[in-house]
Amino acid sequence: MTIAIIGGSGLSQLPELKVTDKIIVDTPWSKSPASIITGELNKTNIVFLPRHGDSHTIPPHKINYRANIWALKKIGVKKIISVNSVGGITKLMNPNSIIVPNQVIDYTYGRGNTFYEEELENVKHIDFTMPYSETLRNQLIEAARVIKLKIHKKGVYGVTQGPRLETAAEISKLEKDGCNVVGMTGMPEAALAKELEVDYACCGLVVNWAAGKDSETITMDIIEKNLKNGLKDIKQLIYEVVKNPY
Repeated sequence: MTIAIIGGSGLSQLPELKVTDKIIVDTPWSKSPASIITGELNKTNIVFLPRHGDSHTIPPHKINYRANIWALKKIGVKKIISVNSVGGITKLMNPNSIIVPNQVIDYTYGRGNTFYEEELENVKHIDFTMPYSETLRNQLIEAARVIKLKIHKKGVYGVTQGPRLETAAEISKLEKDGCNVVGMTGMPEAALAKELEVDYACCGLVVNWAAGKDSETITMDIIEKNLKNGLKDIKQLIYEVVKNPY
């Protein structure tokens, strides 16, 4: 298996995936908390992992990111496409937009965010200047061009702790910091993949305006409506990348 899709809120399954197996992998950070689903999509073998667990019960700050990424690496995954639900901050990031960010700012805390912290012969550091794989980002961008899907080809993803949504003042700060979208699951996932030398790219679906960016109250009804509408495009993009890795 060379490519994995990590699904977030809304993308907890891929109905078109012909499932061949469901596996639980032992890792130094306990068993993988969700079943890793292997199967065939567009005649290509892929892996699918629902990051919030099989029943979508694990909140963002409680996800065992280390176990998930380690497990994918252990079974031979070389590329990860992460699907993330995000809120739009800047004016072009309206609901149902899709963004393939090129940068990230991490505002999370208390998460297991590295594999390099115990029993080390030397302190290890990774170059995180470019947090996402440019090769994989370009594959997503080219796939979008082929299927004539409008996406944002770059931007900054601000990752907050959750599980609560942000205040208007917090979003104002994130915007001043340069963030275009905000979500809760982009880190430490990207950094952990980089540590294990697995190509990783994010595909963000904007499901609501961030706090203070719209007069409407943010509700789960709004988020779920936009998820339903936008996931059709996300799935189409994923199927194209899997079929033609460019």
